[in-house]
Amino acid sequence: MHKAYFRFYEELNDFLPQKKRKVIFEHNFVDKTTVKDMIESIGVPHVEIDLILINGNSVDFNHHVFDGDSISVYPVFESLDIADVQHLRPKPLRIPKFILDVHLGKLAKLMRLFGFNTFYDNYYSDEKIVSIALDEKRAILTRDKGLLKRNEVDRGYWLRSNKPEEQLVEVIRRFDLLNEVNEFSRCIECNTILEKIEKDSVIDRIPEKAAEYYNEFTICRNCDKIFWPGCHYDKMKEKMEELKKLIYH
Repeated sequence: MHKAYFRFYEELNDFLPQKKRKVIFEHNFVDKTTVKDMIESIGVPHVEIDLILINGNSVDFNHHVFDGDSISVYPVFESLDIADVQHLRPKPLRIPKFILDVHLGKLAKLMRLFGFNTFYDNYYSDEKIVSIALDEKRAILTRDKGLLKRNEVDRGYWLRSNKPEEQLVEVIRRFDLLNEVNEFSRCIECNTILEKIEKDSVIDRIPEKAAEYYNEFTICRNCDKIFWPGCHYDKMKEKMEELKKLIYH
C-alpha cells in the first residue's frame, strides 16, 4: 500500500468531506495512477483545477503519483498571476459562453436577462451538452459532479447552491463577469440577441396601451417575440438591482 499526501485549496474543499477540508490528509493507493485519476477518485472534478504542485513542482494531469508524494491542488485563479507555471485548463474565454444542464432552466433565464450567452434545453442529454460545449467552446454549468468528471470536458463549473439567484452570483463571481453584464439584450426564451425595431412596424402586433405609453421596442428574430419596458420591466430591474447587491457584497 502506497501513500500520498494531499492539500486542496479554497473552493475545491467544497467537494471534500469535512475532515479533509483545508488540511493535509493521507490518501492510500495500490496501483500506479495519474494525479488526475487520483484527484477525481477523491471527488474533485478536473475542470475545477488550474494548478497542481507535486513536491513543489507544477505538473500536468498525466503525471504519475509515487509513494510519499506531497500534492497541493489549487482552483482556477482569477486575479493571481501564475503565468510561469503549468495551467491545467484552456486560457480563459475572451467572450464567455455557457451551456447549462437540464435542471438549470431558471438560472438560464436569469443569465440571459443579464446578457450572458447561455444555451439551455431541457431535452439535452449529457452527451449532447458535452458535444456542444466542445464544439462551441462553452463552459458547462451543472449540479452534477459526474458530468464534469468526463475526460473530454475541459471547461465547467459545479454550482454549490441549488437556488437560481445564488447560482447566478456564483457564476458572475467565478467567471469574473461583472464587466460583461448587458441586461435586457437577449431573449430570455431562446438566447438570441434582441434588435431594436420601430414602433410603426409592429403597431399591429402590440397591445393598444403599449403603443400608447411606450416608444422603445425590441424584437427577437428567432422566436419573433416583441419586448418593451412595461411594468414587468420595472419589476425585473428591481430584481436585478437586488442581485447586483449580492454580487458586490
